[in-house]
Amino acid sequence: MPEPLYTLDRMRSPAYQLRYGWTGWFAIPASPPDWAQALRACAAAWEADGIRVLEHRTHEDCVQLTASTKPSLSPVFLAGRLKGRLQHVLRQGGQAMDFSRRIAVRSIGDNHTREVEKYVLGQCGKEPLADPRFREHLAQFTLRNPAVRLDQPTATNSGRYWYNLHLVLVVRQRYRMVDDARLGRSRDLCLAIAGKKGHGVSALSIMPDHLHLAIRGNIEHSPQEIALAYLNNLAYGLGQCMIWEDCYYAGTFGEYDMGAVRP
Repeated sequence: MPEPLYTLDRMRSPAYQLRYGWTGWFAIPASPPDWAQALRACAAAWEADGIRVLEHRTHEDCVQLTASTKPSLSPVFLAGRLKGRLQHVLRQGGQAMDFSRRIAVRSIGDNHTREVEKYVLGQCGKEPLADPRFREHLAQFTLRNPAVRLDQPTATNSGRYWYNLHLVLVVRQRYRMVDDARLGRSRDLCLAIAGKKGHGVSALSIMPDHLHLAIRGNIEHSPQEIALAYLNNLAYGLGQCMIWEDCYYAGTFGEYDMGAVRP
């Protein structure tokens, strides 16, 4: 297997908007701690992890946090650091508030799932083409897979994860792929990569100079890992050439937007 063409040391800074809601349930009901103080005590360590807590809500049986993250963090890592650091700070302060193993993580964005899927599937209509017949021809490189339900979670022994990601790759220097063989190969490769990596492709659009994916990600993989997997495997499958720009866009989305989690 050849060396990957796209590596972190060669990549430009990506564009990203990654937000998640985390819910941790208490193992045993106890007197509520000073949550504001506990969150302040965790803030510096979370920042070093690549996590910034934006909002919080507390209930009798659980606490809910909304956080933004850097692309290098997977949902599983995020869940572990939020729970672990918060529980450590509470114990240090003499506040016996243990969390159960049950947690939930939800990807959140400015747009809902249906809006993102509609945007991805509508790329052909947005393409500035002189010949409308070519726009109709491009439709064969756009697909929607109704079997992939992004409103359904990935369940594990420790909780449930909704990990929906919108990924965009751009062809290098906006060179336009216009031959059916390369466009079709890119579409088929995306599906093969998803199958290999444990992703569910809900919507896909291959355009002459860019591509869009709406996927359910593997919860063990960070957005950065997912982007590099598509960059490198697509490059390999298209002749081991750097056909893509050395950056990407990754954004989370889900059934709720930020307006739903703000107090």
